[in-house]
Amino acid sequence: MAKVSTYLNFRTETEKAFEFYKSVFGGDFNSHSLTRFSDMPPQEGGPLLSEADKNLIMHIELTLPGGHVLMGCDAPESMGFQIVQGNNSYISLELDTRVETDRVFAALAEGGQITMPLQDMFWGAYFGSCTDKFGIQWMFNFPN
Repeated sequence: MAKVSTYLNFRTETEKAFEFYKSVFGGDFNSHSLTRFSDMPPQEGGPLLSEADKNLIMHIELTLPGGHVLMGCDAPESMGFQIVQGNNSYISLELDTRVETDRVFAALAEGGQITMPLQDMFWGAYFGSCTDKFGIQWMFNFPN
């Protein structure tokens, strides 16, 4: 498999969420990956977009440490989408150091909820999980 990525849909807060993730992980949005609905050519019979919807994110990408690509888009109800934040998806991170694991965990948990504090586990890893302020669930597994 050449590439694995995670795709996240938000009602209307993709830009805010990805700016936050960029502040946590560093880097920049992948070249030509930030497109807005206003960049989409008009389609005959397609939905008419409000001015507010035109400014929403149609697609964005951010490469995380280790090469994993995080992608996302806005999916507002005004365009017929029904987003339900659920508990069926996690992004699992295995960072290079325990210190970096602590830093990223703390940053993502801020304003969200720690579901399992980072701790040494029986399988020989430093593990924990949290849900960030945008409802995205994260797992951390640093091998000791």
